[in-house]
This record gives sequence, C-alpha cells and structure tokens, in this order.
Amino acid sequence: MIDFFGQIPVFILSLVILLGIVVVIHELGHYFAGRFFGAAVESFSVGFGRPIYQRMDSRGTRWRINWIPLGGFVKFVGEGQLPGDVGKIEKGPVGKPYNEVGVGARTIVAAAGPAANFVLAILIFALIFFINGSYETRLSVTGVVEDGAAYEAGMQAGDVILSMDGKEITNPGQIQTIVAMSSNSEVHTIVERDSETVPLTLVPRPQMRENAVGQVQRMGTVGITLGVVPDSEQHVRYNPAEALVKGGEQTWSTIVMTTDVIGRMVTGKEHLSSLSGPVAIGDISRRIVNQTMAVEEVSLWEKIQSLLLNMLNICAAVSVGIGFFNLLPFPVLDGGHIVFNCYEAIAGKPMPARIQEGALMAGMVLLLGMFVFITWGDVLETGLFNGVRG
Repeated sequence: MIDFFGQIPVFILSLVILLGIVVVIHELGHYFAGRFFGAAVESFSVGFGRPIYQRMDSRGTRWRINWIPLGGFVKFVGEGQLPGDVGKIEKGPVGKPYNEVGVGARTIVAAAGPAANFVLAILIFALIFFINGSYETRLSVTGVVEDGAAYEAGMQAGDVILSMDGKEITNPGQIQTIVAMSSNSEVHTIVERDSETVPLTLVPRPQMRENAVGQVQRMGTVGITLGVVPDSEQHVRYNPAEALVKGGEQTWSTIVMTTDVIGRMVTGKEHLSSLSGPVAIGDISRRIVNQTMAVEEVSLWEKIQSLLLNMLNICAAVSVGIGFFNLLPFPVLDGGHIVFNCYEAIAGKPMPARIQEGALMAGMVLLLGMFVFITWGDVLETGLFNGVRG
C-alpha cells in the first residue's frame, strides 16, 4: 500500500493526461458541429467544479479549466443537459438557442462527440502502425494444464494455433483477448497437428488471475502455455495509407469487442467487474510506467519510446470506450439526447419538460451508481488492500 501511495503523482498525471486528451477531443466534436449549425455556446469546460481559469471569447462563450480534472462538457444555450437546465435560456452568447436548431442538426451535434473519439482512435492506431508496424508469428502450444479447458477439448503440446472464432491468429495478444473475454462460451479453434488441420472447441473457464500489467481480474482461461514457431516471426511495415486502414480496422475491432463484452454482461456470461473506469485507467498507466522503466537491458530513449507507444495505445482504447459509452441510450449521455431527438422527430414536438427532467434525474442517479460500482471494482483490481488483508 505504501508503494502505491508513493506512486500517486504518476497515477494522477497519467489519468489527467489520458482523460484530458480524450475528453477535449470529444467536446470539440460537439462544439464544432454546434457552431456549424449556428448554435450559441454558453461554455466549453474541461473538468468539473469551480474554474481555475476562464475567459470569454468574442462570441460570448466561456472557456473554462475547472478544479476536478475528470471529464468536461460543452453547454449550448438552451440545452437541457441537467434537470435544472430544461427550459432555461442563457443570455449573451452569439447564435441560436439550441432548441431552435433543427432536430436533425441536434442529433448530428450529439453524435459528433463520439464520432470525434472514434476518429481520434483511428488516427492514434494508424500512427502506431506507421511508426511501429506489427509483428506477426505462428504460435504453438508448449504445454497443456491437465484437467484445464484446453486439455478437455483435446488440445496437445505441439499444436500450432491457426485461428480462433474465425480470426487468423498472428500474435499472442489475440489469443489472450479472445480467451479472456469468452468465459463459459464456446471458442471454435483450428490447430495444425502433424501437417493436418484439427478443429477444437474450447470453453474458457472464469478465473481470478493477473492480467498483463499485474491487475487481478476475473477472466477466461484455458490452461496452455505458448511458444513461437521457429523462423516464423516477421516485422510488417505499413505506408501511411495502409496504416490508416489498419487504424480503422483496429478501431472497429475494439468497438466490436466492447459491444460483445457489454452483451455478455447483460446476459450474465461476463461479470460486471469487466467494466473499467478512471481508476483502472490511471492504475494501468502507472503499472506500465513502472514496468517500462524497470527494464534494465535497454536505453532510456528506448524506454521513453516504448512508454509513449503504450500510452498512445491506451489513449486510443479509452477514446473508443468513451465514444461507445456516450452512445448508450441513457439520459444525460449523448445517446439519451439522440433518443429525445428521435421522439421529437416522430411526435412532431419536444418531449414534455417534466418527462425530460425526470429522465435526466434518473439518468444521473443511474450513472452515479454505475460510477461508484465501477470505481470500487477498479480499486480492488489495483491491489491496494492486499497488504491490509495479508
């Protein structure tokens, strides 16, 4: 625990930088879309609470940096973000009140924040592929745990894993991700054995174990160890256009995986602890900093390069997560506002103010409950209380 608290500055700095970049891009998506349609902007805020710094531009918009550096928001004049905002029209900013912007335009403005997050993720992943390329290899099973899921499926040492769930396997990370996110579900696997292809069906078992950065999580496991097939490794390089395509593919893959995980949680196949929040983001970043700087065989410059690439990867993944989460149809979130707009488009009039206020209040309570639950799970995953227990 003492070691953890000694690293709080690294934790906070990582969290503020990662969330700051992602949130600012998200809110700029809303801001520029709103400006395009002529909406008046009351404020653009980074963080919550009282402002550390603020200034007003020539269009009457307040630009604020607030004390609590988690999140941010754009407030359009007349926009009902919170229960107390419904029906309120602020005076001063240049432009049209938000309710006078067409329902189609408001829907585009609501979707522009998540869209900006997805574009950011594509660009970051593309940059990583352009700088670092990708490493592809064939992977063989070097050991099978007796009575484990792989053992029961008939997997043997020496098998070369060709595909899982229809995806060609070219690196260990693919196997780890598919298995970890498939507890109690069939994973159709093709292996090569004695120059022949053999189909197997693995059913990963949920187990509490450490992930790649040392956090203890409940995840699927099959009980195998892996090795690289000799002379099968290759370093693939990409030109800018190819890197951009790969960035789009990686972003789409992350969205699909996020959708799958949420679907599995709704159906009870995955535990709710699979969700991660700000504490987990900061803790993962802290652990990566520690792991990278602890490597003694490489130079400081190589450590910094590795650290930057890892942080960019996390930033892209967080950007996808925030973009996707905000599209969920909960009041207060962008998806909730899109639902309000759909009602207005169908009914020909806005949803009644009292219903909007009630929905926004219920949404706030629900999100607060989710935040507390996810944060508590994240705190447990940090291992902060391990020393107290033992």
